[in-house]
Amino acid sequence: MSTASSTTTDEAPQPAAPAPTPGIWPALRPLVLRLHFYAGVVVAPFLLVAAVTGLLYAGSFQAEKWVYAHELTVPVGTTQVPLSVQVTAARKAYPDGTVSAVRPSPQAGATTRVLLAGVPGVDAGHTLAVFVDPYTGTVRGALEQYGSTGALPLRTWIDEFHRDLRLGETGRLYSEFAASWLWVIAGGGLVLWLSRPRARRTIRGTQGRRRTLGVHGTVGVWAAAGLFFLSATGLTWSTYAGANIDELRAALGQATPSVSAAASGDHAGHGTAASAGDAEHGVGLDTVLAAARAQGLGDPVEIVPPADATSGYVVRQIQRSWPEKQDAVAVDPTSGEVTDVLRFDDYPLLAKLTRWGIDLHTGVLFGLANQLALMALAFGLILLILWGYRMWWQRGRGSSFGRPVPRGAWQQVPPQLLVPLVALIAVVGYFLPLFGIPLAAFLVTDIALGEIAHRRAASAK
Repeated sequence: MSTASSTTTDEAPQPAAPAPTPGIWPALRPLVLRLHFYAGVVVAPFLLVAAVTGLLYAGSFQAEKWVYAHELTVPVGTTQVPLSVQVTAARKAYPDGTVSAVRPSPQAGATTRVLLAGVPGVDAGHTLAVFVDPYTGTVRGALEQYGSTGALPLRTWIDEFHRDLRLGETGRLYSEFAASWLWVIAGGGLVLWLSRPRARRTIRGTQGRRRTLGVHGTVGVWAAAGLFFLSATGLTWSTYAGANIDELRAALGQATPSVSAAASGDHAGHGTAASAGDAEHGVGLDTVLAAARAQGLGDPVEIVPPADATSGYVVRQIQRSWPEKQDAVAVDPTSGEVTDVLRFDDYPLLAKLTRWGIDLHTGVLFGLANQLALMALAFGLILLILWGYRMWWQRGRGSSFGRPVPRGAWQQVPPQLLVPLVALIAVVGYFLPLFGIPLAAFLVTDIALGEIAHRRAASAK
């Protein structure tokens, strides 16, 4: 009797296991790699200029103290002459223009600055700073000054070259373009490097292109946080992105407040004017400074004379180093009474963060340590750019630049991921137009070139 062979459950044929679904990163990696490559190639020259000039700017603070030591410092005396006497001496030596502000000597051995606007031969937007010995009232000289940090000619030249290539408002587009793409390049490189297996990140024992990639990636990881910071803070005072950021802050109630300089109703228009272009209005500078001191405004301060017959003096602290002093008061020119007080502690959070971010970006928040850190970061960015171009060269086996990353990477991204990604990029591109517009142009060009190549291949068959 034959018995049919039985098949146990374990021996029964099992359905084929479904193929593993590829993860998000394998689909995104070609797109990130292509974006990192092309953005690096195109934007790197702009970043290189920004890094070199930023390196020079960070060092200009210390160079300025040495180059202009005669104007900035004097032998320490025993008593200071009244501030009004110092301003009179400056006006006698330089009668042109009008007094736009006065910065009393902030510490022993430092000169007083009398700032004159509208002086013939001085660039628009700049002032002529007249340096006065606070102990003798002697004028030490005069130099062109720019900005709230009191940059003198050396630092001003480097600052303007860093900011706009000395091409004015049009030139500012270069720096905004670089800042708009720096975070994209840094973020893409960071993700690409961290996604590599740990064994492939090592530098020891490698050579050629892999060694260059190793040092490029390692330095990039260490510098990434600093590069993100430079990009974000650089955008806050750019032309288009900066305006969008300001509008957003205003909509959120986070705009930077200002002290009201309007004179009180009982005193407005009474005895506020002295002579044309003079800083002495009503009670005068010495009384105004004393009133500000009584409100706790310590050095360094800047005194701005009344703008017209209905305005008062504004005295504001101008210390940008930590701890920052940014309090301000308005003083009635006829009575010497304080009419408004603004404390930095009362600033909205985003206004404080913006102030700290800009000062950290420009190297004044933590003084010399801040400047050295910025110099190291700028030098690191220079090396990253050079290593990036070297890798491209080595991809061509050291005889020419290698081929670019193949196009069409976006087609590999699943629609459920591509659609929200495009929406996110559209929002970011709206707020950062010098990121969004070039990216859109790149995508259109890339699609057009791919279509042309596809048709040529089809016609060749």
